[in-house]
Amino acid sequence: MLASGIEVHEFIPQRPPVVMINKLLFSDTVKVISGFTVLSDCIFCEDDELSASGMVENIAQTAAAGVGYVCKLENKPVPIGFIASIKDLKIYNYPPIGAELMTEINITNQIMDITIVKGTITLNNIIVAECEMRIYVKPNV
Repeated sequence: MLASGIEVHEFIPQRPPVVMINKLLFSDTVKVISGFTVLSDCIFCEDDELSASGMVENIAQTAAAGVGYVCKLENKPVPIGFIASIKDLKIYNYPPIGAELMTEINITNQIMDITIVKGTITLNNIIVAECEMRIYVKPNV
């Protein structure tokens, strides 16, 4: 594990109550893996389940944490990113409160300031959501 709890906040621009990862498990130049426990006070929960928007935000923050981790290692400021588009979003199951999710993103392409990732969220090794996401990363000037 690379970071957990409040340490993860060093790698992402989000702050509570919008933080949607609580563990950074792995990060390299093409893959990032995070963990997230769905808590009852999660603002992205509806009817005691994590919503689709919460799962999308979890994938985006996993990607952001990977970039932030590399920036911290290189002593650079953590950039801000924005979801530019979401493609082929598939929700197979809505994780309940208490679920421990594992999210993996794989960078499939990078074009100028846009990073394209494939994100997958699993619960007990079963895919609950997946999508392709384009993320605009604002250059640090």
